[in-house]
Amino acid sequence: MADPTKTLCPYCGVGCGLEVLPPAIPGKAVNRDKDGTPLWNVRGDRTHPSSQGMVCVKGATIAESLHKDRLRFPMMRDALDQPFRRVTWEEALTKIVDRIRLVKFTQGVDAIGMYASGQFQTEDYYIAQKLMKGCLGTNNFDANSRLCMSSAVAGYLQSFGADGPPCCYEDLEQTDCAFLIGTNTAECHPIVFNRFRRYHKKNSDVKLIVVDPRCTETAAAADLHLAINPGTDIDLMYGIAHLLLRWGDLDKAFIESHTNGFEEFKEVIRHYPPDVVAIRCGIAETELLTAAHYWSSAKRVLSMWSMGVNQSSEGTAKVRAIINVHLMTGQIGKPGAGPFSLTGQPNAMGGREAGGLSHLLPGYRSVTNPGHRAELETFWQLPTGSISSNPGLTAWEMITGLETGNLGMLWVAATNPAVSMPDIERTKAALRQSPFTVYQECYYPTEMADYAHVLLPTTQWSEKTGVMTNSERRVTLCPQFRVAPGEARSDWEIFAEVGRRLGYRKQFAFNYAAEVYAEFVRLTRDRPCDQSGLSHTYLREMGATQWPFSSKAEPTQQKVEKAKRLYTDLKFHTPDGKARFSQVYSRGLAEPPDDNYPFVLTTGRLYGHWHTQSRTGRIEKIRQMYPNPFIEIHPRDAEKLGIQSDDWVEVRSRRGTARFPAKVTKAITPKTVFVPMHWGALWAENAEANALTHEIACPDSKQPELKACAVQLIPVKAIENSNASTHLVASPS
Repeated sequence: MADPTKTLCPYCGVGCGLEVLPPAIPGKAVNRDKDGTPLWNVRGDRTHPSSQGMVCVKGATIAESLHKDRLRFPMMRDALDQPFRRVTWEEALTKIVDRIRLVKFTQGVDAIGMYASGQFQTEDYYIAQKLMKGCLGTNNFDANSRLCMSSAVAGYLQSFGADGPPCCYEDLEQTDCAFLIGTNTAECHPIVFNRFRRYHKKNSDVKLIVVDPRCTETAAAADLHLAINPGTDIDLMYGIAHLLLRWGDLDKAFIESHTNGFEEFKEVIRHYPPDVVAIRCGIAETELLTAAHYWSSAKRVLSMWSMGVNQSSEGTAKVRAIINVHLMTGQIGKPGAGPFSLTGQPNAMGGREAGGLSHLLPGYRSVTNPGHRAELETFWQLPTGSISSNPGLTAWEMITGLETGNLGMLWVAATNPAVSMPDIERTKAALRQSPFTVYQECYYPTEMADYAHVLLPTTQWSEKTGVMTNSERRVTLCPQFRVAPGEARSDWEIFAEVGRRLGYRKQFAFNYAAEVYAEFVRLTRDRPCDQSGLSHTYLREMGATQWPFSSKAEPTQQKVEKAKRLYTDLKFHTPDGKARFSQVYSRGLAEPPDDNYPFVLTTGRLYGHWHTQSRTGRIEKIRQMYPNPFIEIHPRDAEKLGIQSDDWVEVRSRRGTARFPAKVTKAITPKTVFVPMHWGALWAENAEANALTHEIACPDSKQPELKACAVQLIPVKAIENSNASTHLVASPS
């Protein structure tokens, strides 16, 4: 029997190792889909250090989606009200290159925007940066990581001088206290949670604190669940810090030698006494005291967070508030401790390393840094001044650029902004105004395809070779093991071909993904995310490896041990080598509830689904797990409104409406409601969570507050009764 192909699950940022075997295995019946298509066999890779053989339902069923509803050939149309026609790659690429030249000549290069995805492999990300930021000279490349992890990026950068989670998954089994805030880890990062939960069950002295307005599966396992009011995360962290300061539970030597700004931070937390914080957060003062006691009595505290912290108008401030408490207690740079952001997408970390946001350049560089720009221009053999010093348009700024006519061309790849962006009706209206949109995707139809002029078929996981980096900075090679359908091409190959046709032949003289990665890692040498010692060959032979992993002469095992945790030497990437405390006061929700919109809507993922269902919506088992969207409402609120479980509820915000069947449950905090974010127009009617959300974003990270907006709830039966009464009154006798 052939050896299995070792690869990485292409869903969340946990980065679970998978082993894949062909459909026909000697001695076993061929596994087939309902339509008779033979399916590849997928199982967990027991040798992968991140997941240790565990796999969730998404990873286990991934093979069922590979052949379904694939976009197989390039297609084009001249206007959105016309049908697509099949074209050759030559026709499609000529059209794209001609449009780039036209827009560059008539509007300038900054009228071109590209919006991409954390589902890219690092090679895709890197070639896109070289094309857009280097050769074309516009920084208008952003990714859906802007909606996902940009607050974590900004928080790490401001506190430590560089991005990069300092922890590793081994810390899950070495901590005394896990502090989970803004993350439903059991459903959204299940293998991370499973690793910690096994350890937690075996060690009764280990504490789990979960901060979430919902009593999720994660919260149900907690020793302490803090069901805070949405938007009060900073108040909670500062309340804990206030108590630690009052009790003298500080690491004074660490603060003195390795940080700046603590005295100013002390002045801030003086305004967050426990009685005030408890009222703001909507929790008992005793709960706050217990949380602070757990933190103070633990020798090793590991905090973890995800979208509930990042997707906020004060997301960066929230991240830094968490880091502040680690700094004041010296809980960093040692086993079982540290501030650990859980990445949302399989290669959002790789995108950060490759410069995949509009203010970044490859190798953790910044477009505003003259030295960084000069390094890239020299390396890419481009004239001085080729790279713009201005940060490019963020994802939402591309939407407003379409509204104003400042954007003459939009190129979207491997993501579905017609569902995932905030204020979705406004987003759709802007997409309809786009003069020319290219959409690069492996599935068809998707909601975004309705707004494209050119469709380019791409390969996906299993059909191309490249690397991805997970939440613990571990790089895994994902080799191709099946033939791509139709005329699909890899994303990086498409970008490189466009670059060559624009005249940059020597910049894009690549034949294989391994060559692309080899060039990229040279740019990471001596940078915080150093991967210069890695290659496709090394990863294939030695397995998944954490960075930093330099090319310098040093025993391999020594490199591996050093890469487990960042800042073990307590030296940070700031000019003076010290970490920085922040001194920002909490502001609360960008759109707080009021008399007209008295509820706070929060959104999130479900265990089985992924993003906008482009892949999981095509898997029968997952569809059966979640046949419909829903809205969670507390019984107290439901009773006041006359709503029972399964009743239809119309949810209204200042931007739009949506309808969901009610799920009346005590698992949600009163005056807060929850809706899953996976359903777009393709999968359900009038059930789009982002019809309700707003675009107000964190001023530092530019990440929208997708996690909270003010809404009102109206039973649909009340609307129908009102309409019936109006009809009766208006009818002639």
